[in-house]
Amino acid sequence: MTDAPPQPDSNSLHALPGLGPKTIGWLAEIGVTNADALRALGAVEAYRRLRMTSPQRVSRNALWALHAALLGIPWTSLDAATKASLLAELDPVPQQTLRNQR
Repeated sequence: MTDAPPQPDSNSLHALPGLGPKTIGWLAEIGVTNADALRALGAVEAYRRLRMTSPQRVSRNALWALHAALLGIPWTSLDAATKASLLAELDPVPQQTLRNQR
């Protein structure tokens, strides 16, 4: 009989696909310590908070990874429309509006 490796708790961030130790550590820094907390906050708001605390180390790939993890898919499978929608949610002021204000 062999010992099976321990399975992560289903509410653990480790159980979500595509979230590595660095991202999980960053999430802990903003108080997101389990999958339910990430679901409640949402990928966009979690990303927004990560960027506020560490703008130099958190790229857009983190936004894709957070969203995809909540869907249970690899971030590389997100299409351009989904990414555009996430960016629009992140910055709801249309860029055209900003250009017109100059």
